[in-house]
Amino acid sequence: MSQHHLKPLFAPKSVAVFGASDRVDSVGQVVFQNMLQSGYQGKLYAINPKHSTVQGYKAYASITEITEPVELVVIATPAQSVPDIIEACGLNKVKVAIIISAGFGEAGAAGKLLEQSVLEKAHHYGIRLIGPNCLGVMCPDIGLNATFNKGNAIAGNIAFISQSGALCTAILDWANANDVGFSNVVSMGASVDVDFGEILDYLISDTKTRSILLYIEGIHDARGFMSSIRAAARIKPVILVKVGRHPAASKAAISHTSAIVGSDDAFDAAVRRAGVVRVQTITQLFAAAKALSCGFDPTGNRLAIVTNGGGPGVMATDYAIDLGLEIAALSDVTIQVLNQALPTTWSHGNPIDIIGDAQVDRYECAVKACLEDPNVDGVLTILTPQAMTKPLEVANAMIALSHQYKKPLLASWMGEAQVSESRAAFNRTKMPSFRNPESAVDVFLFLSAYHKNQKLLMQMPGPISHHLAPDVESARMIIEGALQEKRKILGEMESKALLSAFHIPVAHTMVARSPNEALLIAQQLGFPVAMKINSPDITHKSDVGGVVLNLANAQEIRSAYHSIIENVKSKRPNAHINGISIQPMIVKPNGRELMVGVTNDPVFGPIITFGAGGTTVEIIADRSVALPPLNNFLVKDLINNTHVAKMLGTFRNMPPVNMEALESVMLRVSEMVCELPMLMEMDINPLILDENGVLAADARIMVEVRPPSADRYAHMAIYPYPTHLVTNWQLADGTDVVIRPIRPEDVWLVQDFVKNLSEEARYFRFMKSVEQLSETLLVRFTQIDYSREMALIAVRNENDKEIELGVTRYAINPDGESCEFALVVADSMRGTGLGHKLMTALMDIARTKGLSRIEGEVLKNNVSMLKLMKRLGFTATVNPDDSSIKNVYIDL
Repeated sequence: MSQHHLKPLFAPKSVAVFGASDRVDSVGQVVFQNMLQSGYQGKLYAINPKHSTVQGYKAYASITEITEPVELVVIATPAQSVPDIIEACGLNKVKVAIIISAGFGEAGAAGKLLEQSVLEKAHHYGIRLIGPNCLGVMCPDIGLNATFNKGNAIAGNIAFISQSGALCTAILDWANANDVGFSNVVSMGASVDVDFGEILDYLISDTKTRSILLYIEGIHDARGFMSSIRAAARIKPVILVKVGRHPAASKAAISHTSAIVGSDDAFDAAVRRAGVVRVQTITQLFAAAKALSCGFDPTGNRLAIVTNGGGPGVMATDYAIDLGLEIAALSDVTIQVLNQALPTTWSHGNPIDIIGDAQVDRYECAVKACLEDPNVDGVLTILTPQAMTKPLEVANAMIALSHQYKKPLLASWMGEAQVSESRAAFNRTKMPSFRNPESAVDVFLFLSAYHKNQKLLMQMPGPISHHLAPDVESARMIIEGALQEKRKILGEMESKALLSAFHIPVAHTMVARSPNEALLIAQQLGFPVAMKINSPDITHKSDVGGVVLNLANAQEIRSAYHSIIENVKSKRPNAHINGISIQPMIVKPNGRELMVGVTNDPVFGPIITFGAGGTTVEIIADRSVALPPLNNFLVKDLINNTHVAKMLGTFRNMPPVNMEALESVMLRVSEMVCELPMLMEMDINPLILDENGVLAADARIMVEVRPPSADRYAHMAIYPYPTHLVTNWQLADGTDVVIRPIRPEDVWLVQDFVKNLSEEARYFRFMKSVEQLSETLLVRFTQIDYSREMALIAVRNENDKEIELGVTRYAINPDGESCEFALVVADSMRGTGLGHKLMTALMDIARTKGLSRIEGEVLKNNVSMLKLMKRLGFTATVNPDDSSIKNVYIDL
């Protein structure tokens, strides 16, 4: 693949500063001075038409006077001048512009017009923009400080991206004081062009960056953000702070779900699914980054606490339990080791109080025993300076242990003067240490959350989860029928028919429009029955006297019918009444009332929620939310994140519920969300679950018209595994081959495939000598986002084991209209037509995506590949930068 399009931003060979100045404390003066003082080794130009020199260096009146190519420009001039500057930069083939100037979208209508003019000119010339109204960009290791921050940053391995320039300056000041270094710092400002997604894309392959920190105020493009942050989190730890909430929707909530699920719930669900850790404060942001960059291998949430003071140990324990962490139950072996090594007065449990006179030997023994205990996922060691304590010696012992074990080992050396040397030692060796135990517990929570979220990230469900396929066409017809009648809210019968189309069990329901009809239906269904108002305008039927239960005879039926109608007309006189719904009284003595819902977040699209059901759902607000699509693993996680989950096992003499039936419903709801883009909101409440199964007693659904899209899952933030692209093919010798999109679990299949290629084949594919793929490349090749890239592998089955025969892939270019491809087949498959088949399949997918061109690079001596390209209709030209490479392309 060619170099990343943002390389001129992060590694420019030349930089020009528009508005460079001698005027002290002006933005242009500070930016140019920063570039001079940071040690930038590329070519640097000052552009100021009013001066011949700036800060002792030649100044140019315009960029046209610079005869050498300029890759990056920094603009610190008044907003009105920026469109003309971008025009001049475009004519001089500038790649990227950082617009520090303010006065655009934030300045009202005139500023928005100015912003649009800048954006149009930039798009016309292919210039990428950072900003406007931003602090700028730093890459300390190459001396790039294109910001107006007063001071530089320390070079390090943390990339920091922020939507707030003011926060950047505060963090940079804090970081310098705390010896925290950065690979890159990006202040994004208004993000009118380059957004989080593209910057994350670059950082994935940036070898200087080991962890990524984000400060987020809002997301512009949910699909792009989720795609990139998931890709980044597969390779490197990503930690973020998100502030603010989206304003409440102006429309009144028509469902329980939309009433209790806020935009911050959706954001939380999104980042968990992306394998990302969310923290609340800037201090936590860097503490979590420090811990995750230490090489720890987080595996769970069971914490052991070793302390020489009982009080701090108990405080840490209480706080950990409050956060939902588990205090590890020490194994019998660990207890035995501790009994032999510690005084008889030790606490004989966790937290492990090794008594106030503890010195290095006790700390070493206790912490080592915990690190080796299979019941322990991490250790917090606490030291309070007492008469016999030697803080520095103990600290050095803990540092040594942290290098020997992969489990998280955190330290809290409490106090000040007596532990200052120890803190310095921890800082030098990058071992996470904290002034108080609570901060250390916070970080262990983030480490365990990272482990859990990484497992969520690995899930790649398809849109359909069951072998029994839903009747999607019937469901769509029900929705389209309502929309044709200008209705957005489905009637109860329509809602239940929609659920039935997806094989969700529903209570048999009929609608009566008179007391006599109600009686006939009740006799047909069998007593006792329940009666409910059937109105598209009423969400909470009980609140208006619209529900009567346990009706056992004709007299009660007639009375209930009149009562319900009178109640509704009195309390909701303008409500449209379609009649009275009647259904058999559901008698489930062991039933638990649950709620399953769907709502649409304005940023992340459809959200699935699960929790306690019934009439008090908004008050109890016991719910967990997740982004679809779901599979069994994700469904279990969704259920277990609620309080009501504790009632689903044996509870007050009730047997455990049928969890398989509940999980099936959750998977069916996920299918509905995937396949029905017009589904906006849904409540299944109550969903009654017992030991025998599950039943949807009531449902309410809202739909809306969506414009047609070539992308069947354009409404979703996470693209499902594209099962519809799985095809069967046969070689000329009769060998059956499956061609399918790649999956995360194919990692070892891909490694074996590359390892078994000939040296020549590997060289032709990677354009360099490669023995086997690195772990990073394996992850990048197998854990892809199907919305922005595609990889098709051809496999055959041999002794119940898949063998990879070939692979082709494309990645969509930043223009969104073209893609770059790669292809390789096993040496034994040459001449079988497999390469042709894979390429035509890939090209068909690219066309379906609406892409207009597919292109790639082929070594000039790769004769067989060039012949294949010619047969497929590709045009080949010599690469202008390297004559040993041919550029090949075809318009789709």
